[in-house]
Amino acid sequence: MADSFRYVLVTGATGLIGAHAVDNLLSKGIKVRAVARSKEKANAFLLERPAHAADLDFFYINDLTDVHAFDDAVKDIDGVIHIASPLRYDFDDNERNLIVPAIQGVKSIMKASLTSGIRRIVLTSSFGSVLDISRPEDIPWKYTSVDWNPITYAEAASPNATAQDAYRGSKTIAEQEAWKFTKEWNPQFDLVTLCPSMVFGPLATSPTSLRDLNESNIMLWKVASRGPSQPLPPCRFNFWIDVRDLAEIHVQALLVQAAGGKRFIPVSPEPFTYEKASETISVSFESLKSKVSTGVQEVKTHVSVDMDPVQEHFPNVKYTPFTKTVTDLISQVERFA
Repeated sequence: MADSFRYVLVTGATGLIGAHAVDNLLSKGIKVRAVARSKEKANAFLLERPAHAADLDFFYINDLTDVHAFDDAVKDIDGVIHIASPLRYDFDDNERNLIVPAIQGVKSIMKASLTSGIRRIVLTSSFGSVLDISRPEDIPWKYTSVDWNPITYAEAASPNATAQDAYRGSKTIAEQEAWKFTKEWNPQFDLVTLCPSMVFGPLATSPTSLRDLNESNIMLWKVASRGPSQPLPPCRFNFWIDVRDLAEIHVQALLVQAAGGKRFIPVSPEPFTYEKASETISVSFESLKSKVSTGVQEVKTHVSVDMDPVQEHFPNVKYTPFTKTVTDLISQVERFA
């Protein structure tokens, strides 16, 4: 199957995961059509990749809720990595800004792909679509690909729902819609979904401000900058993955034939804590030493993730140590302190 992919569409291409996925594809000699929200973002993206100008073009989409958003984007494409989905916790209307775009974006890309030459869609879901937040924390449990967040649309869209619950709901329902689509339409393409937890690591395009950070990396920045009097961010689970490793898994999920029709939970075999991030930053960045939050956090061993399917299907993925992930990110943003 790998030889058949010559031109891949990547949505969310200028975001944290998407940019690394684009670079990974280009490094493998695969042409990319990157979906961006504006020419300004596309030009900045291309400016840092002049060697790939011939193999990288852009398609512009401003509204994921447009049912025809991807009709033209998929022309001449044979593979899709669909990453685009809102992830912010400061919306006034979570249903309108988080849930509807996530669900409609999945529906639009899959419907558009029905009449194209696309053979596989890799969809970025979330550990939030696996996690059952009502499960007592002290009960041992190993999460697997058959686990689903039981949240309903009504619960996610409720005005009383937290932004985190609304986001988890958006990813859960969007992924369920994707699997429902393949069952009902029996398309010529197959589907792979990836459900990562916290995604840390450096940006593929140099950040211009802290606004460029994703929600997970913002947590590491809080550790680095809020001061020793501030507590460490809470750490409900210790699952994480370096964004570069996740990008490689996205590409392998596209290329590995046996991955088709499967759902994966990609996490690093090494657990993380914000305490370890604090220690790493204190040792590696003298300028931030007095600004680092400190505290004690234990690795919660009563919950785990079944990593066998990822290791079986993508055995060549080499996982980045957490200390390197932290130092590579903070090196990019230290100047913003």
